[in-house]
Amino acid sequence: MQLLSPVDSAFLWMETRNQPMHVAGLNIYSPPSGAGPHFISELLADWGRCLSAQPPFNLRPVLRLGLWQWEEDKEFELDYHLRHLALPQPGRIRELLAMVSRLHGNLMDRNRPLWEAYVIEGLPAGRFATYIKIHHALVDGVSGARLMAQSLSRSAEESKPPLWAQKFKQYTGAARAAAPTGLISQLASAARAGREILPGIGSGLLDMLRVGQADKASALPFQAPATPFNVEISGSRRFAAQSYSLTRLKRIGDASGATVNDVTLAICAGALRKYLEVQKALPKKPLIAMVPVSLRGETDAGGNQVSLLLANLATNLRDPLKRLARIVQSTTDAKNRLSSMPRLQKLAHGIASISTMGPAMLIGSARQHPTFNVIISNVPGPRETLYLNGARLEEVYPVSIPTQYLALNITISGYGDNLGFGYIACRRSVPALQRMLDYTDEAIAELEQALKIHKPARKRIAPKTRSKAG
Repeated sequence: MQLLSPVDSAFLWMETRNQPMHVAGLNIYSPPSGAGPHFISELLADWGRCLSAQPPFNLRPVLRLGLWQWEEDKEFELDYHLRHLALPQPGRIRELLAMVSRLHGNLMDRNRPLWEAYVIEGLPAGRFATYIKIHHALVDGVSGARLMAQSLSRSAEESKPPLWAQKFKQYTGAARAAAPTGLISQLASAARAGREILPGIGSGLLDMLRVGQADKASALPFQAPATPFNVEISGSRRFAAQSYSLTRLKRIGDASGATVNDVTLAICAGALRKYLEVQKALPKKPLIAMVPVSLRGETDAGGNQVSLLLANLATNLRDPLKRLARIVQSTTDAKNRLSSMPRLQKLAHGIASISTMGPAMLIGSARQHPTFNVIISNVPGPRETLYLNGARLEEVYPVSIPTQYLALNITISGYGDNLGFGYIACRRSVPALQRMLDYTDEAIAELEQALKIHKPARKRIAPKTRSKAG
């Protein structure tokens, strides 16, 4: 038995039928040169021989005395977790994303380990996809992406066991043994960490009490305006995705003095502004984004290791360069505050600064007074080319979590020289989500034009990359 941390437990407590709390990765592969028509069936047959799962893929949640604990599933059934699907014809990216939209709205069985792996065939030229979803109580976005990358090979000749059959350092017995597992030891550990946690709680609560000034870039809780994204959601999902050259975005950053992360925020801000303008719902106040900040570099522990910052997206500014400058100022201020804190203080600060979000959702005030408007995550990924039993990984797209009163989530994931933008939303609450791809194109072009950057020929991994889920 292993007790979940309060952060990990929160993802189980928050889950409802309309609010599944799993994250996922959509990978698209090209088959090896000379692969026959039975490549997928042979891959699945090979995987089907790995009937045992390693941590965390053998752990199921159990609630005892009001506390969530991980328990090994002694009756693990691979057939439940591994699934084989085929796209309807004509097998375009559109059909793939429509399938992912449906799969992502389905809850997972808590009587089993909280993950599912789908192999989806039927794309042109023999290409295929994997869609793997894992509950957020098990992994955060960064650790999930790392697990996916570590499970793949760095050469076409090397083959590895499937994801669930591999041993990962952060989930080995030694790593788990180093963490307190009993209630008394956890309380003792929390007491020892009090010097870091209490100041973080204090600074987070202080942020809620500070009155933000309209002429300043700093983003604070309760500054966010009401938008169509801050509504109750249904359990259905719509997913849209597109890849863009990292080199292209770096040119924008070099020309403006901004980081790539700030450039991606500015691109999302431009796309959101255009979307809301078309919907005739652009507020006069700027949208506020919650940006997760990974603490993976400060600990080897499993589970969720994430703090957060709030970013002013400056969607009230028409000029794209002024918008980018305001975003840079906002994120710089927030990162400077976090940089002086130890890890546990950062965790506590992030949780405390948005602690009123839960009660606001329960009483419905989050619609008119949201803590923030949208979540935008940037997940780093591997730069080298990866392979799955000889199949080349071509495209990577993250699929994240919309929640009540946060009907849209944007996650960006890196792979090689590409950034995959993944837009996931409540199908009912966010109409015409696929148009966000057009608006993202326009936002990038707008920044390039303003900076007088020569637009290079558009680089696509494949002609089918353009992705609109209907």
